[in-house]
Amino acid sequence: MVKHQPLQVYERQLCLSCVTGIYGCRWKRYQRSQDDTSKWECTWFFILCCSFSLLLVWCYFWWEAHNDYNDFNWLLYNRSGEWSDGTMPILTTTAVGLSYTTFLMGLALCHIALGQQMNLFWIHKVGVLAVLLTTITGVVSIDELWRSEWDIVIISLQFTGPFLHIGVLAAVTALGWLVAVFVVRAERTRLQMVVLLVYFCVLLALYMAPLAISSPCVMDKSSLRPRPLVFGRRGAPMLAPENTIMALNKAIQQGVSALEADVAISVDGVPFLMRDRTLRRTTDVQRLFPHRQEDDASLFTWAELRSLNAGLWFLKSDPYWTASSLTLRDRRRAGNQTVGGLADLLRLAVKTNCSVAFSLRRPPPEHPRHELWINDTLRVLQRSGIPLERVMWTPDVGREQVRREAPRLQQMSQRRLTPQQIREMGISALSLHYSQALRQDIRQYTRSNVSVNVHTVNDPWLYSLLWCSGVTSVSSEAPNILKDVPYPIWLLSPDAYYLMWIACVLVSFGVVVAIFIHQKWKMSGMQSYNPEQIMLSAVVRRPSRDVNVMKEKLIFSEINNGVSSTDELSMYTENGYVRYTHDGIPH
Repeated sequence: MVKHQPLQVYERQLCLSCVTGIYGCRWKRYQRSQDDTSKWECTWFFILCCSFSLLLVWCYFWWEAHNDYNDFNWLLYNRSGEWSDGTMPILTTTAVGLSYTTFLMGLALCHIALGQQMNLFWIHKVGVLAVLLTTITGVVSIDELWRSEWDIVIISLQFTGPFLHIGVLAAVTALGWLVAVFVVRAERTRLQMVVLLVYFCVLLALYMAPLAISSPCVMDKSSLRPRPLVFGRRGAPMLAPENTIMALNKAIQQGVSALEADVAISVDGVPFLMRDRTLRRTTDVQRLFPHRQEDDASLFTWAELRSLNAGLWFLKSDPYWTASSLTLRDRRRAGNQTVGGLADLLRLAVKTNCSVAFSLRRPPPEHPRHELWINDTLRVLQRSGIPLERVMWTPDVGREQVRREAPRLQQMSQRRLTPQQIREMGISALSLHYSQALRQDIRQYTRSNVSVNVHTVNDPWLYSLLWCSGVTSVSSEAPNILKDVPYPIWLLSPDAYYLMWIACVLVSFGVVVAIFIHQKWKMSGMQSYNPEQIMLSAVVRRPSRDVNVMKEKLIFSEINNGVSSTDELSMYTENGYVRYTHDGIPH
């Protein structure tokens, strides 16, 4: 009985060469191996998986944080004193890192599927390690600098959770092919059981995951409240310089129901519109008053403020990446804007029948109007002619004085209060950050006849989520975007959601069972195949597909039987015939 060595099939394998060549720089056939991957290379595969997973979370965070990009840049400005777009380098490096690790993950999974030994090239090891360390550094930095923004991940999962669940379930189901290949081909029974147990535990957890998913958008259509009103926060700062008359007019053109602005008091007692403590970012103060550019904005007179240009910075820094889309007429108009006053805002509100909400900043102690800032503001309100019922007063300081002198003003608080506190303080509306607007609290406030305004809402997905939660209104820097959201992006009845859940589970389970049955049938056929059958039919003309199948079966049969010999056996195809040579003698 002649002992046979595993066959070496000398056929072109361009795809396999590319996979092993790009991943491990193993371009030649003799460099490849189907032996088990070493523990060292398994460790690097684990590091690659960690880098890929962490980058997915990091990418998801920045995808959802798009709602607050301007707040992030403003936060950097307050720390550094210089305005710059800090999101662009982060988004660029994240996209490059994710593309790179995704590509390597695909190659690694191809190695597993093809039964090839993994051997990550050293340059890729350096790259993967650099990506992992860079991502960890970014996560730690954001946690220290912008920790509150992590809330948006939890909030966004209420909106994306049902669809992320379907995507993850599909990915884990597809992973069953690799698990089945490994389990069927592995010789170690204990390892087989461990892999199977882990895989099916993960699959079972995903099948039960919808029990833990809660979304306001899973509701009956009849329970959906009216569309939330939109407040123009600082006007429409995506279309014009913030807190300018042009921005306020643009907001009205987008159909807002209220105008919202930041108000400070000048040194001569005139309320004006300004968000920052200083004038450096939004005016040309460094040109007219170079020695006072670090002074508090409220330490300037109204005449000095009106002499400043408050629009050129918008065209230069383009904080929302929208300046280039403006018409030539709007660009010229934006470049000629000056600092606006509260009186200008109120006149525009009277003219357009809009409501008004504003945040009032108290002047510093050395300011001559430090004790009179509320009087100065109330005087402008009462002289403007606007119905006071349409004005929302937000400062908590001096609220009793305001209630005595202007009892018709709407009292709005920017703090999260209990219903009892709301009744005691005479509050009729709340203005909360979206991270504080919990669905159960919104329902409780609604039952107490308290309207809830949520800020800052720029993305349609967040607007849809809050709409389903039942908020009364939202403050937005992007009314031009929200006006195109006439209905929540998605809304499912509970019955439809449960049906979708059950259908996904049944399809996934059926696919996994089919994969394992197919792999088991395929491998059992290979193991029971007699190599001598190939020898007996060697001179018989066969289709190339049958020949390849016989080669594969003979290889696995010889490997599993542990046959080794110094005899040389080769097989090649010529003119559709399969021929064998033994010790160089043709048969």
